[in-house]
Amino acid sequence: MLMIPGPTPVPEQVLLALAKSPIGHRSGDFTKIMADVTAKLKWIHQTTNDVLILTASGTGVMEAGIINFLSKGDRVLVGENGKFGERWGEVCDAYGINTERVKAEWGQPLDPEVFRQILEADTEKSIKAVIITHSETSTGVVNDLETINRYVKAHGKALIIVDAVTSLGAMQVPIDAWGLDVVASGSQKGYMIPPGLGFVAVGEKAWEAYKTANLPRYYFDLGKARKDAKKDSTPFTTSVNMVVALQVALKMMQAEGLENIFARHIRHRNATRAAAKAMGLELYAADSCASASITAIATPDAEKIRSTIKKHFDIVMAGGQDHLNGSVFRIGHLGFVSDRDILTAMAALEGTLQILGHEVSGAGVKAAIAVLNS
Repeated sequence: MLMIPGPTPVPEQVLLALAKSPIGHRSGDFTKIMADVTAKLKWIHQTTNDVLILTASGTGVMEAGIINFLSKGDRVLVGENGKFGERWGEVCDAYGINTERVKAEWGQPLDPEVFRQILEADTEKSIKAVIITHSETSTGVVNDLETINRYVKAHGKALIIVDAVTSLGAMQVPIDAWGLDVVASGSQKGYMIPPGLGFVAVGEKAWEAYKTANLPRYYFDLGKARKDAKKDSTPFTTSVNMVVALQVALKMMQAEGLENIFARHIRHRNATRAAAKAMGLELYAADSCASASITAIATPDAEKIRSTIKKHFDIVMAGGQDHLNGSVFRIGHLGFVSDRDILTAMAALEGTLQILGHEVSGAGVKAAIAVLNS
C-alpha cells in the first residue's frame, strides 16, 4: 500500500487501460484520444491555454518550463525552502542563468514580502522570471503562490514558472484566474497514473518570451510540442498506453468534480494531521502552511517507523530527503486515496508505534475518524 508523495495508488480501471495492446501513436484512433485528453487536461488546469504532454518526469517538464522561456545570463529569482526548490536553482545554474535564491528554512514557507521587496526594487525590470515550488514535496509545506504571483504580476516583466507537481489535481491551481505563465506537473501524483508523463501549461506571455529565448533545446522544445498539439499529436513517440490510462483517470476526476477533489484532499490532510497530533507525533509543517498532498512528521525514530510499518502492515511511507534523512518521514495522501486508506494508514501507524514501545491508546484513529465524519 503506497502512502508516499508519488508514485500514488492507481485505480483498477486505469491499470486495465494500461494493459491494453498499444495502438499507433500516429493513428487516427490515437489522435481522437489525444484530443479528448487535451480537453480534459485544460479542465483540470482550469485554463484555455496550451497544456502540453511530454514523455518525461516532473523534473523533465520543469526543465522544459525553464529552458524554453529564458536565455543565458537572464536574472531569475528561485524560491528555495526544500529539495525541489533547490533543484530548480541547480537547473538554472546548469544553463548559465543568473539565479538569485530567495530562501526559507526547510519546514517554513517562503515569505511573499521578500519577493515583493526584490521585485519592487527592480525598477530596470531586469528580473525575467520567478520560479516557485507550490507544494514542496520534501517538507509538506505549501507556499503562498497566489500572493507571490500577485507581486510578479505587479512587476509587469517577469514570468512566473510554477512547480505544481504535488499540487495539480489535489489543490487549487487556477491558472487562468491567477494568470500563471508556466505550470508543470507529473502523472504519478494527483493524476492517479504511474510515472512517465509530464504536463506543461503555457500562457501567451510565456510564448512571447519563447520567441527570443536562446537556451539549447531539442526534445524539450515546447514550440515543437505546441505545433503538434494543434494536430492532436506529439513531435516524438509518446507513451501511448499512459495516455490511454490518463484518459480514464481524467474521466474519473471529472465525475468527482474539482471542488470535491480539493475538499477530499483537505479532509485527508486534516485527518492525518489530527491523528498524528493525537499520537504525540511532531508535525514538520505548521497548520498554516500544510500541504493537502503530503504530511511530514519529525521524529528520531523515522526510519524505524518506516521499516516497521512496511514489515508488519505492508504500507510504504517516504523518508526524509538530504539532511532530513532519518529525522523525518512523509505520508502521501494525494491522488486515488479514500477515507478507508487514511484510517488504515493511521491504524497501522498506531500499531507500529506500539510495536516500537511508544504509549498510544487508539487516540490517533479516533481523531482521524472525528475529522472524516465532520
